[in-house]
Amino acid sequence: QVHLVESGGGLVQAGGSLRLSCAASGSIFRISTMGWHRQAPGKQRELVALTTGGGSTNYADSVKGRFTISRDNSKNTIYLQMNSLKPEDTAVYYCYHRPGFWGQGTQVTVSS
Repeated sequence: QVHLVESGGGLVQAGGSLRLSCAASGSIFRISTMGWHRQAPGKQRELVALTTGGGSTNYADSVKGRFTISRDNSKNTIYLQMNSLKPEDTAVYYCYHRPGFWGQGTQVTVSS
């Protein structure tokens, strides 16, 4: 069973930065596809970014150039560096581990 623990959410002003972390246990981490999704109030959960075991990354168009996903295989941890944050980035951010494991979520709030 894979267990995911997120940290790093919070309140930030527009234009600011935050870094989310997700530590995985019970996983063959180095070959696993992991990523971040988010869900804003009244909206469906959407993909933000993914990273594969081979090091490939994929981003939602809305965050390209502002967010960076990375992984540290020695720590079984992935990160999401979020820069130039906008109010529309406000959401609960969930860590994801393929094929279908989720973290508990961490709130990110961007004030205008």
